[in-house]
Amino acid sequence: MKGYINSFESFGTKDGPGARFVVFMQGCPLRCLYCHNVDTWDLKDKNYIHSPEEVIEKLLKIKEFLTGGITVSGGEPLLQSSFVIELFKLCKAQGIHTALDTSGYIFDENAKEVLEYTDLVLLDIKHIDKKVYKELTSVNLDPTLDFIRYLQKIKKPVWLRYVLVPGYTDDNWDLEKWARFAAQFDVVKRVDILPFHQMAFYKWEKTSREYKLKDTPTPTKEEIKKAEDIFRKYNLPLYEESK
Repeated sequence: MKGYINSFESFGTKDGPGARFVVFMQGCPLRCLYCHNVDTWDLKDKNYIHSPEEVIEKLLKIKEFLTGGITVSGGEPLLQSSFVIELFKLCKAQGIHTALDTSGYIFDENAKEVLEYTDLVLLDIKHIDKKVYKELTSVNLDPTLDFIRYLQKIKKPVWLRYVLVPGYTDDNWDLEKWARFAAQFDVVKRVDILPFHQMAFYKWEKTSREYKLKDTPTPTKEEIKKAEDIFRKYNLPLYEESK
């Protein structure tokens, strides 16, 4: 068993609770306009090839310094479900907390098996309007909605993330509809509003891909607060960093 891996982060603090060992898997079926890991799109692009045992060996070297666990991100990690299953099995044998960072687009029996060994899901629901979602990601929204419904069914804890992109994901009606949908799931333990930024621009240039959002601004404090206020109306567990 081998996995195509883009990179590792030894002490990630944005990908689940505590300081975590983050594995960025290679390959993704989505083509998000604001993707900040565009270099992970192609499955067999320049990357590392590791076995689950080799990855757990890397983790164990720093385990005593980790206050969280492991997060498998991407790309889309469920594109390599069999690898993630074996990796998470090894983690559970070591008592390591496991988190899966996913778009929820790949929802099949292998994905369900991954969830058996997953303690926390970080799920991106990038938009609630099916047409706009397709424009943003190039794929259909329905699998992701089925994914979160399944998480509710199996009572799997979820952190939801929403990227706030001016002109694309900041419409009041869409924010209301997204919040109303998310509020029906009691497995949602945290909601993050992530302001769009331009830090990934160099990756798009480096990979010679057209970046359609190069002139899109970062949302203002007022725009972020507007989205937060809408989410609070629906009693969503909105995360706020300490002032």
